[in-house]
Amino acid sequence: QEGTKIPSKSKQNTSIITSELLYTNLLKSELENWSDISARYKAMTKRIKEKLQELHKCTFSAGSPKIRFGENVYFEENGCVFLSKADDDEGNVDILFSTEDLGFPDAFIQRIRISPDQRYMAISLKSENSEEATCVIMRVGHLPVVEKVIPNVFSFEWATNDILYYTRQKNLKCQNVFMIAFTDQKHTKLVYTEQDARFFVDIHCTKDRRFLTINSNSKTTSEVWLVDCRQPYKLPALVQARTKGVIYHIEHRNDELYILTTYGEPAEYKLMKAPVASSGMENWQLVHALEEKTKLVDLEMFSDHCIMFLKNAGHLYLNVISFVSHSVQSIKLPTWACEFELDSHPEHTTSTCYFQLTSPVHPPRRFAYSFKENNLIEQAVQEVPIITNCHTTRLLAKSKDETLVPITVFHNMNSKELHRKPLLLHVYGAYGIDLNMSFKEEKLMLIEEGWILAYCHVRGGGELGLSWHKGGCQHNKLNGLHDLKACIMLLHKLGFSQPKYTALAAASAGGVLAGALCNTDPELIRAMVLQAPFVDVLNTMRKTHLPLTIEEQEEWGNPLADERCMKYIKSYCPYQNIKTQCYPSVFITAYENDQRIPLIGVLRYVQKLRKAALDHASRTSEKGNWTPNIILDIQATGSHCDSSWEDSLNEV
Repeated sequence: QEGTKIPSKSKQNTSIITSELLYTNLLKSELENWSDISARYKAMTKRIKEKLQELHKCTFSAGSPKIRFGENVYFEENGCVFLSKADDDEGNVDILFSTEDLGFPDAFIQRIRISPDQRYMAISLKSENSEEATCVIMRVGHLPVVEKVIPNVFSFEWATNDILYYTRQKNLKCQNVFMIAFTDQKHTKLVYTEQDARFFVDIHCTKDRRFLTINSNSKTTSEVWLVDCRQPYKLPALVQARTKGVIYHIEHRNDELYILTTYGEPAEYKLMKAPVASSGMENWQLVHALEEKTKLVDLEMFSDHCIMFLKNAGHLYLNVISFVSHSVQSIKLPTWACEFELDSHPEHTTSTCYFQLTSPVHPPRRFAYSFKENNLIEQAVQEVPIITNCHTTRLLAKSKDETLVPITVFHNMNSKELHRKPLLLHVYGAYGIDLNMSFKEEKLMLIEEGWILAYCHVRGGGELGLSWHKGGCQHNKLNGLHDLKACIMLLHKLGFSQPKYTALAAASAGGVLAGALCNTDPELIRAMVLQAPFVDVLNTMRKTHLPLTIEEQEEWGNPLADERCMKYIKSYCPYQNIKTQCYPSVFITAYENDQRIPLIGVLRYVQKLRKAALDHASRTSEKGNWTPNIILDIQATGSHCDSSWEDSLNEV
């Protein structure tokens, strides 16, 4: 329009060059700083590394998940795919191929899908430094042949013996579904496109292999389309159009859809069903509703039963639903268990469900639930002598608004004077995701050395169901901070350590609450350890060109469209609230090529935090105050995702 000022190109270019130069200089100075500091810890690192390797030998269970097809059993180990016979007691196995054979020596196998007639196998291969995986389709036989290599694949499933559906990932998003037929032509066809940037698409196969589901999910809403495996060329059919705030997932049995959904009151997961032919919401009938404050971890469908894997206030249990007798049986699991690890069951007619139980200090133990015997059996136990000395305690801390917040505590039973022992706290509190409580060798080592471990299940996470997440996201984010403070104060009050021996650990979005506590109540902890932390919420949520910003608005809010939201984010954002005061020591690991957490935000946070701590120390130096260590380790390789045990060892 007339009178509109055209921004100067040269000014824009100057600001881009300035910010790039700033980034380069900050990165260089932090790498030099790390090089100087890490040398001091060499002896200690060596000792810990040796101890962890020793523990890994004792606790590592070689049993990787097995995929059973009739009498054939497929499994993967150390980058090789093996085939054995189910009833072979002599342990005869054939090596089908290795990642090296495929030309991917540094990749690990992420997922395996076998065609119904076992002629084809699709596997996804992932390297440590990448979010994207490569899908390799093999024709399995005496000499396996690579049929096709598809880059940047996220999920994939076989619709028939020779038709594969898959999704492509670009900039952390999945919006397109493709179909490829391994017939004479080998043609590829685009089947579905998601138009809304907040939604992410993946593919699932129902347990009875009757349908593929195309699942389009945002953080709060979902929509499912069905591909009929008997007519794979037919257009997908819509189950129920997306309805704001309603999440649903689909399974199938006997011409009925079983729908796991948040539809109806209360807005927690419930199991419903509807005929395939009339699958709209108006026909959904309730099968089973969960108790209040219960987290649904997973659901496994079998021909006559389904099993719900549940958590309630830290305790794990199963609900076994019989479709024959219409009964529900609840089975409590051992009190030490904190996490499920499910085996894969391609055969939905099986009479036994296998799964593993684990905790941060208990290596996975395998259990089987038999539908025929109606009982739970622990498989052969591998003894790890140290574990018997570990005590598990579950506590409830009263938050600022009187909400009771669960804490899980582990400590050595032989420890005396717990108030003098070091305490490592863990927090996450975002996206409705539970704190990771699967087994880690370093946690066991800390217990052995007299440490106390505490896991604070604050709001924003999913430990007490969907309402627990709602109570700690968007305009409720500060609830998670109040919960964390209440947890730490209760632990100290009950004699679990004291502030000068307390460290706080968090990763990714957990960095928001940890960093916020560091600003509001730095005197509660002596050290903070962050991995790929999200510490610059306000600036990141303003940058809509970043791959995740639009879909993340359902978690953090939209500061560009809502002034109130901007002020609220500003009130807790770790970067925005750094002030001149005495901070705990801070150790941060970040990744140079992290697509999820931009490194520039972490660099600026460290620079600002260090300046505030030094300013405070210079003002109060005569009073004998200490200056905290603020250390940043930038890894040139690695990414935001889990890496293999060997690669994470140095970092640990």
